[in-house]
Amino acid sequence: MKKNEGVFITFEGIDGSGKSTQTRLLAEHLMDIGHDVVLTREPGGSKGAEEIRALVLEGDPDRWSAETELLLFTAARRDHLERTIEPALANGQIVICDRFADSTRMYQGLSRGNLRNKVDQLHALMIGKEPDLTILVDMDPALGLARAKGRQTKEERFEDFGLELQNKMRQGFLDLARQYDQRFRLVDGNRAVDEVAKDISKVVSDFLT
Repeated sequence: MKKNEGVFITFEGIDGSGKSTQTRLLAEHLMDIGHDVVLTREPGGSKGAEEIRALVLEGDPDRWSAETELLLFTAARRDHLERTIEPALANGQIVICDRFADSTRMYQGLSRGNLRNKVDQLHALMIGKEPDLTILVDMDPALGLARAKGRQTKEERFEDFGLELQNKMRQGFLDLARQYDQRFRLVDGNRAVDEVAKDISKVVSDFLT
């Protein structure tokens, strides 16, 4: 990568796959070796996007239709892109984001109907940005769901759809990794946290050099 060029790294995977932990560990590792890092998340990552986060992640599973969710997530992503991601990349920083457009391609594009074409059209129209590198943390769906429900937070709307959705999302992410194989890297998340982190650090180090 060019010295002054920002790098956009995203993490994807089913609920409970350990993405949030691994994004934090990678950010700490990169900062320890001298990189300027911005750690962020979706939905969220900016003031307006964090407000939308509560709307889409809390409440009854049927609170919104998939179409309404798509519009809400896109609005949050646009604000996040404008206020956090693009300024950091322009400043030459490494942006590490817990979820991005690939999650929308799965959760709204695949989960409750066939909206993938609408997801891609809206993404092209309003976002137009893809990551430089995407880490897919692959996890057994039953284990991931148990982990996610074990957190006992208010943000369990998607977990409440149950194991059937988790299985569907896992396969969908694997298919997406094949579709965008130039930027996706698959990491086995069914292991100890430090083992997963070590593999991710190597993947990112190889990419940056």
